Amino acid sequence: MQFSIKRDKLLKSLNIVQGIVEKKNTLPILSNVLMQLKGKKLSIVATDLDIIFHDEITDVKVINEGSTTTSAAILYDILRKISADSEINFDLKSENKLSLKSENADFNLNCLPTDNFPTFSDEFNSKEMSFDNQSFLKLLNKTKISISNDDTRHYLNGVFFHLTEGHGRYFLTGVATDSHRLSSSSLEIKNNDEFQPFILPRKTVFQLCSILSEINEKLLMQISENKIKFMMGNMQLISKVIDGKFPDYKKVVPSGNDKALLVGSKDFISSIERVASVSLDRKEGVKMSIQKDNVQLSVNSANSGEGNEKIKAEFNSENLIISFNSKYLLDIASEVENKNLKLNLKDSTSPVLIEDLSDKNSFYVIMPMKI
Repeated sequence: MQFSIKRDKLLKSLNIVQGIVEKKNTLPILSNVLMQLKGKKLSIVATDLDIIFHDEITDVKVINEGSTTTSAAILYDILRKISADSEINFDLKSENKLSLKSENADFNLNCLPTDNFPTFSDEFNSKEMSFDNQSFLKLLNKTKISISNDDTRHYLNGVFFHLTEGHGRYFLTGVATDSHRLSSSSLEIKNNDEFQPFILPRKTVFQLCSILSEINEKLLMQISENKIKFMMGNMQLISKVIDGKFPDYKKVVPSGNDKALLVGSKDFISSIERVASVSLDRKEGVKMSIQKDNVQLSVNSANSGEGNEKIKAEFNSENLIISFNSKYLLDIASEVENKNLKLNLKDSTSPVLIEDLSDKNSFYVIMPMKI
């Protein structure tokens, strides 16, 4: 196996690989990246057994075909430190030694045989669904903030995708919740009767976000019984789906909250960040004292002091005091596209519905805190 390639082409692939491979692994081969040179193409494959990443690079000078596996982290680190646009020459000297040369640099990397690398044969017979790259990325960004980290309820450790219908239109809807907050965002699609709901794991969601933010190719999706495949140009991401039943989230979405608070999104975010500065671990909640034309935000920490700030707002009801986890509020407010944030409240203990007036297909629910 012998070839030369531009450093930047390979680095782009290996950057994504870093998020897939496990750094501490009982199986050393899973820390490696598989490089296969065949038919004027270089294939890059990485896996943690739950996710498989596959990329094809055609801009490569092939001298001898072949394949090997080497440490993904070490190869990435070397390439990162080599100057941009350099030509890198690879030569597999023996089954366990890969030579890498560039300008004045010369490295010999340890390899493991390709026979040890896991093989996959997945049948994806379902119809491909096509999405605009940036629209799907927006859906993921808006929902991922509410993914749970609680492994005891594994079915909440991802985004639940399912079909919804409204006014004769069909939507692919993503929902995530950690039981303190909930995010929902939808994309309009043509009706797809074959679609089976699935829960996309947290790690896959974050990897897909990083890939979609880097490339502009159209996104294609295919579903099998327990796996899902995303295709973006020459790249593929195949992932297991979470085996479990997502709860009926519609029961917790409030419908009778008639007290509406309208507040400027940027002012709201900045103000929370300032008053929350007094709390080092951000554990203390932010208290909102809501009046007709303003909101007073305050954070009180027994260890480090208190912060208070007043911002303009519009409220259509009597004065109300309610408290929230400041991080949850900031996460949601940062995803709202409109210059104003609309909070629909009932009282100081009931769930609050947050709307984005610029995106009618997304909403958020947040539970108040007791302070």
